[in-house]
Amino acid sequence: MKALFRGAQVYENGTMHKRDMFFDGTSLSVFEGDVSVFAPSFVFDNTVILPGFCDVHVHLREPGFSYKETIATGTRASARGGYTAVCSMPNLDPTPDSREHLDAQLDIIRRDACIAVYPYGTITKRELGVEMSDMEDMASDVIAFSDDGKGVQSEEMMRNAMTRAKALGKMIVAHCEDNSLLHAGYIHDGEYAKAHGHRGICSESEWGPIERDIKLAESVGCPYHVCHISTKESVDIIRAAKARGANVTCETGPHYILLDDYCLEEDGRFKMNPPLRSPSDREAILEGILDGTIDMIATDHAPHSAEEKSKGLSSSAMGVVGIETAFATLYTALVRTGKMTLPELVKLMSENPRERFGISSDKGFTVFDIGEEYTINPDEFLSKGRATPFKDARVFGKCLLTVYDGKAVYENLG
Repeated sequence: MKALFRGAQVYENGTMHKRDMFFDGTSLSVFEGDVSVFAPSFVFDNTVILPGFCDVHVHLREPGFSYKETIATGTRASARGGYTAVCSMPNLDPTPDSREHLDAQLDIIRRDACIAVYPYGTITKRELGVEMSDMEDMASDVIAFSDDGKGVQSEEMMRNAMTRAKALGKMIVAHCEDNSLLHAGYIHDGEYAKAHGHRGICSESEWGPIERDIKLAESVGCPYHVCHISTKESVDIIRAAKARGANVTCETGPHYILLDDYCLEEDGRFKMNPPLRSPSDREAILEGILDGTIDMIATDHAPHSAEEKSKGLSSSAMGVVGIETAFATLYTALVRTGKMTLPELVKLMSENPRERFGISSDKGFTVFDIGEEYTINPDEFLSKGRATPFKDARVFGKCLLTVYDGKAVYENLG
């Protein structure tokens, strides 16, 4: 299927260039000549052509939880969001804590993935925090080590993990959560929780382990990455560590940049871990994005079944989907409002994660129509998950095409 992207904004080396671009069904080239000769099936204005995005934090749920998502559905959803590379978190069944268990996941990836998928190995066996995983046996085929979904509670265990990861040339990627401070909470310990009788999760349950781990990483010399930061204290701690020269990076999610606990409704689609924090936390997250303290944006795409997300804030499963809506929500709220430029957003969604995680450019690209406003409708998602806090949001930025490895892995040109 042939398409002409007339006057497209094309991202190249950190800047945007306006060009007519022609897609012949497999490749993209600068268009020069008579449109009637090339006879494109479709002609689009108001498009941007960007490098394929890279998400270092997604949950593809397979093996073990294919009723929530599969590698096939998750990667198709990723392609629809403009992604050509994702890193799959290890809270699976079996968890990738040994060569045998990792190979079970790799077999499915090779068979079903339509884009690049880089699996994590666990830090501890079954993510229980008791016994170290078989890191050495997995190191050649994992992107990094993480117990995402659970915090490593033991300082000694984390030190040992960092020591082994450093020796293997791998990074520790941490879900930072102190279980002793949770007190059965499930949303932020803020104004909404107090007003509506909900149990809250305090901010220290996140920033306390970050503070501990950065000191360990500096002592051991292990590269360290913090998952989904959500509090102002987390931003401050990481900013100070970077000023000292610590080898630390971090990510946050679109929902922590754009939403806070004043946006909460009594609906499971607003429940995730960490939770939506206070307006001042959200402002600090945005400031951290703008000043470079926060290195990248990752979706923490975490699909669950409709039943699991139908039990309100108190009893629904933790996690929301986001890989199909990330660009549109961020482009609309940040780029169109002048808070950041489009090249700056591309760096957060593609270049920075690839650089930090050693994921080379796959020469994939994605095309978005940024001229048409539309409503986010979860019923249209390719993911099995439907729970998103951005349901019914009005946004700009509809994906028309994503190409990976010379193939159109998502196409909406008709």
